[in-house]
Amino acid sequence: MTGQTCDMAIVGGGLAGGLIALAVTQARPDLSLRLIEAGAQLGGNHRWSWFASDLPAGGEALLAPFRTTEWDAGYDVRFPKHSRHLSSRYCSLASEDFAAVLTCDLPAEAILTETEVTKLDASGVTLGDGTRIEARAVIDCRGFAPTATLSGGWQVFMGRQMRLARPHGLTAPVIMDATVAQLGGYRFVYVLPLSAHEVFIEDTYYQDSPALDHAALSARLDDYALAQGWEGQVLSSETGVLPVITGGDFAAFRAERQIAGVAMAGARGGFVHPLTSYTLPFAVATALAVAADAQLPGDQLAARLEARAQEHWRAMGFYRLLGRMLFGAARPEERYRVFERFYRLSETLIERFYAGRSTLADRARVLAGKPPVPISRAIAALTRPAPPLLAPEHKDDQ
Repeated sequence: MTGQTCDMAIVGGGLAGGLIALAVTQARPDLSLRLIEAGAQLGGNHRWSWFASDLPAGGEALLAPFRTTEWDAGYDVRFPKHSRHLSSRYCSLASEDFAAVLTCDLPAEAILTETEVTKLDASGVTLGDGTRIEARAVIDCRGFAPTATLSGGWQVFMGRQMRLARPHGLTAPVIMDATVAQLGGYRFVYVLPLSAHEVFIEDTYYQDSPALDHAALSARLDDYALAQGWEGQVLSSETGVLPVITGGDFAAFRAERQIAGVAMAGARGGFVHPLTSYTLPFAVATALAVAADAQLPGDQLAARLEARAQEHWRAMGFYRLLGRMLFGAARPEERYRVFERFYRLSETLIERFYAGRSTLADRARVLAGKPPVPISRAIAALTRPAPPLLAPEHKDDQ
């Protein structure tokens, strides 16, 4: 079976793929595209957040159609020996709002959900039912998969949105509440006040293993809400396991996923902040770049994104180094001290850090002074190999 020919086929309707589809539609409405997602809904079940200063030029305009929650007055962090309010504007987008805009703004024929892809190549996509969609350019946005070519640790989390019986009383997000018990790694609770009676709570761990214990994290979320005096209805929940990349062979990582002539974007292409696991700012930048080059033949577009990925890997080297020190030099229950010290630094430095744009002066300032980890362990962390980003052989409780 042969499907209708289109200019661009995007496989994976998550953040990266969805933003590329939107950016191309906005910039080149004359081009036809297909956004192909295996799940029932574009964007899956996620919440993406970012600092306003993270976005590249043109980023706010691209995100303008989405209904987001924004906190203009800044955010808080809490550590055992240090608490602080920072003034950076913070923003958050729920996947249902992401999907709603794409469904409205993209042509109806462009979206294919609950659609399995069995093969990608430079000239198109083959679907699970045998349908063939021919395309001038194909972009693979199917997400990160565990790999032996990269090394590091994991960010594991469970989030829950609640409607409370009484107002929660928060006026700003709490990006990191590390006053909680440190269990198995750097643990913090992330809290977003979505409205007077609605709150999003997420229990997050920087840990050595990708194992996610649903029952334990759910119970800890219950305990945290109870300690705040929050009771009410759970509206939704989500879980995630994200890589914290500290090193590896990036060329080998790309090669094991590369299909000749097919472009790669999103986490699959390496467009992540290696230490925070943030993807939205890089997904925005990549979407704008693809839209600017949307007229190119597929192999040329793939080469452009390959060059961007290589440059991104080089630019993120400082953050991979910090990750090696975090996982290799700090004992799991002491990792919070690294962030506690970091949040004593200047606010503009912190903004550039999250955006992945730290200056040479920023890097020197982060590394200067008394380290929050033993020097001997820090040196050892930089010289010994880190574990590969592979899933355990046994299944967790998912």
